This record gives sequence, C-alpha cells and structure tokens, in this order.
Amino acid sequence: MTVPSFSARLRSSFKSLLTRHRPTRPPYHHSLISPPLAAGHTPAPFSRLSPFAVPLSLAAAFAAAVASESSFCDAGDRRGPAEFVVKGSHKKVPAEFVDELTAICGDNLTMDFEERSFHGKPQNSFHKAVNIPDIVVFPRSEEEVSLIVKSCNKHKIPIVPYGGATSIEGHTLAPHGGVCIDMSQMKGIKALHIEDMDVVVEPGIGWMELNEYLEPFGLFFPLDPGPGATIGGMCATRCSGSLAVRYGTMRDNVINLKAVLANGDIVKTGSRARKSAAGYDLTRLLIGSEGTLGLITEVTLRLQKIPQYSVVAMCNFPSIKDAADVAIATMLSGIQESFLLGATFTSDLLRLRGKIFLPKWFFGRCLRVIVSRVELLDEVQVRAINIANGKTLPEVPTLLFEFIGTEAYSREQTVLVQNIVADHNGSDFVFEEEPEAKMELWKIRKEALWACFAMAPGYEAMITDVCVPLSRLAELISSSKAELDASPLVCTVIAHAGDGNFHTIILFDPSSEDHRQEAERLSKFMVLAALSMGGTCTGEHGVGTGKMKYLEEELGLEALKTMKKIKEALDPNNIMNPGKIIPPHVCL
Repeated sequence: MTVPSFSARLRSSFKSLLTRHRPTRPPYHHSLISPPLAAGHTPAPFSRLSPFAVPLSLAAAFAAAVASESSFCDAGDRRGPAEFVVKGSHKKVPAEFVDELTAICGDNLTMDFEERSFHGKPQNSFHKAVNIPDIVVFPRSEEEVSLIVKSCNKHKIPIVPYGGATSIEGHTLAPHGGVCIDMSQMKGIKALHIEDMDVVVEPGIGWMELNEYLEPFGLFFPLDPGPGATIGGMCATRCSGSLAVRYGTMRDNVINLKAVLANGDIVKTGSRARKSAAGYDLTRLLIGSEGTLGLITEVTLRLQKIPQYSVVAMCNFPSIKDAADVAIATMLSGIQESFLLGATFTSDLLRLRGKIFLPKWFFGRCLRVIVSRVELLDEVQVRAINIANGKTLPEVPTLLFEFIGTEAYSREQTVLVQNIVADHNGSDFVFEEEPEAKMELWKIRKEALWACFAMAPGYEAMITDVCVPLSRLAELISSSKAELDASPLVCTVIAHAGDGNFHTIILFDPSSEDHRQEAERLSKFMVLAALSMGGTCTGEHGVGTGKMKYLEEELGLEALKTMKKIKEALDPNNIMNPGKIIPPHVCL
C-alpha cells in the first residue's frame, strides 16, 4: 500500500460524515435534586482511566479537609435505569465572574442561547440534562485555560470540557450549568520528532487531521475512533477503535501529557522517553478521567510507520456465533508475536504444505496470524448498509479483516485466515489489495451508524458497548443477540471482535417512553451479561453519566471510594465535570 493511499482511505471514508447539525432547543430549568458527585468526560475531549498508583494515605490526607462537602455526596441518590435526564442543581453565575472571563477570553466567549444549547446536548447521545452551560469559552492557549480554571475555582463554577462532540455516554452534559470550555481553538502541532516517532499536539486537533499532516513523513497515529474525535477527548475517554487489536488503546499510545488542574496549576506528567520508572504514573491517571481531574492541554503521542502493504478481506457466516468463533480462532492462532517465525521461513512452509506431511496443528501454532483489524457486523447491520448505500451484500453475519506488513506477509496472513474461516462454516471469502477497492470495503464498517438511521428515519439511537475476555466473546454476543432479536426495536451488532469489544445500536422513537425503557433494558442486559463473564460495562465509550450505575458492581465500593479520594484531593470544590464517573451515593 502506498503512503498516499493510507490517508486517502481515511479521508474519503469520513469526510462526508463530519457535518454537524444543531439540535432543537432543549429545556432549560432548575432541578429539585442536588448534584451527583464525581466528574466525567466530554464528547471527544477526554478519556479513560488506566492502571495507576496513588498512595491512599496521601489522598486521604487531602480528602480529610473536604470530607464534609455535601456537593460530593448524595447517599440517597441512586439513579434508576429509567432516568434518562441527568438532574442537577444550578446557580446563577455572578457578574464579577463573567467580567473576569471576558477579560481573559475577549471575543472568544459566548452566552448565546443557541450556542449554549448546542454545547449542552451531545450528538447521538441517549442522555440529556436539565441544564445547559451558562457560558461557552474558546481558549487559545494553555495559559488561558489555566486562568479560566482559576476563576472558576475561585467562584466555585462547574467546568465541562468539550472537544469533538462525538462522545456517547453524556460526558459533555452540564447538569449544573457553569462553563463549557471548548478546546477547538487549540489544535496546533507543537513538535514532530521523526526519528523518535512521536508528536506533540494540542488537544483540539482531530486524529484525521493529524494523520493528514503526518502522511508525507511516512507516519501515522493508529487510533481511529469516530469521525470528528479530537486527541484531547480521545485521551479523556481512553478511546480505542478498530486498530486497537494491533496497536493498543489510547493509554498505550500516549507518552506524556500536560493538564490544568482544578486550582489552575499546570502539570506535566512525564518525559518523552519510551519507558520510565520515575514516580507515579500520572499520565494514565488522567487518561480516562473524562475531565474530572484536569483539562488536558498538550499530548505527546507515539506514532507508527505507515504500513508498506495491506489486504482487506470479508467473509460471511450462517450465525453470529460462527463469526465470533473465527475472530477468536484468528487471535489465538499460534505463538506470541515475539516468537513469530520469519516471513521467508513462513513462505517456505506454505509452499511445502501438500508436498510433505505437516499436521494442521503445526500451522495453527507456528504460523501466527497478526491482524490489524477484525470487525464483525450482524445481519441487521448489513441490511442497514444495503438500504443506505444501495448495495446487495448478503444479509448474514459478516467479518472484515485487515492484514498489514510486506506484500508477501499480508498475502500469507490472508491465506491462513481463509483456512480458519473454511473450518468454521464461513463462505464468500473475498479480499482486496487495490486502494480504492479496500476503501470501499472499509466504508461498510465506518459508516455503520449513519446507515442504521436509513432503516428508521426520525428515530434516535442508543449506542452502547461492553467488553469481555476474548474467550467469552462468542457466548456474550450469542446471548445478547437472542435478546436483541426478540425486542420490538431495531437493533444492530458491531464488534471489534479481535479484542472482545462489541457494540449495539438500538433505534428508538424519541417520543415513545416505552421505546426508551426498552432500549435501556437491552443495554442493561448486555452490561450485566458482560459483568457476569468477567467483563466491563464499557470497552471504549467511557462512563460519563450513562454507565455510572454499573461501576459499583464492576469495580466494588472500595475502588469507587479510592477514586473519590483522588477526586477530592485534586478537585476539592468539585468543579471539574461534576456528576460524571463516580456515582453520587459513594460517600467517604
């Protein structure tokens, strides 16, 4: 695959999807219930929590001073599964505060109702809030962000960070009003280190725009979430995407970052060294914190070489379980990558097969398939694609693969997977090597959400994801699929099948309370099934407000109390994206 074709594939797949439409005016009124406690994320601006090490004694010492803060805890507030509107308290912002922000931001500030409404209602989100931001600001530098946050902390005004507006679980809702900090003006590329294969960027740049910049240097950033997602939001939600099976998630691809804490201090979490054993891992504490601990203002990203060649393959199956079984078999097809046989020896073995006796298990164990993508679509999703794009694809469960490397290696991987597919009732195995043909195949997956709306015009979508250990994926998808098919709602299944992460798009009539209840019931079924299998309530979308109610069952109360101690230590006034991640009933 040539260098230009790689970025071209990304651009053409998504360019038509990037236009945004303003929502209708949401209600703006006060709630009777006091705010939940904790903090959360923004559409695309921030990310997920990863392993971290923070001494409990230190966190507890800081937390002691604020343990009595009522805004951090509402022991009686346990959101039921049927509550779709996030409640919150609201106070009028003082004129003195508005004057301070105006002095900092100048014209990059608005109190226009339409603009505030737009920022207060995430796109394609099942969740809504009773309030919207009082003010929207557009900082142009890290220093401005710091001054804005200091002013908010002084007046105890809530902050909601905002990036590409692509988050799903209500990360950018403003249930308590306050200030929405839109990072779209901070989209610069500060430094590119080609020999070190890293780049330093501001949070507002999109991953697609970044890859366009990197393409002439033969480099790319490998994470590919939804179109429009920005690097800051991707960090805040610890996102991943279809390439995570090969390159890992956001936590694996961020070397260090800078963030503004709740008191306005600017902290840098590490050096550019590829590995370090120095101090606490603050980088991964902030990745996935969804704007509840700080506002990310700079990110140093790990880059990859653009693949020399790639092959995209597609095949069909009689059942969703057969398709999932192939995804699992592909990932478990042999020894670890570090022990992978050389490509030349692999070629020799393939040529010898059929001429001398080499048992099937030998190939299964010695010729490991290394894929960059394994994506699964159920028959309902394929039907949506046919309706939306005028295609005639077989409406059966379908797998899409991408193999990258040298030309010879990519083709070898294709042959190996074709054999696995044949052993699991697969059919219609086709593969493409020409750039335009590959692009066309991959658009099938990347335009899945928009295709769904063609099946039910006027409907909205509840989009949810769960993740389980790979060995349980087929079981989870099969049980969830049976429940989805029995529902009166139209539901599609899409999976990053190579890492056990699967998504459902549930279409519902927004004017029907029964539809909303059913959508929530289906989501809950999937989550509880995943948790019973040792999985998680969210593999890549994040917690926000939508998945808070499942965290205690997944992580346990002590883990949530530990998170709360960290939150209170770093944000004693609870201004950083309050009402996200930590359930309001968690008290210290």
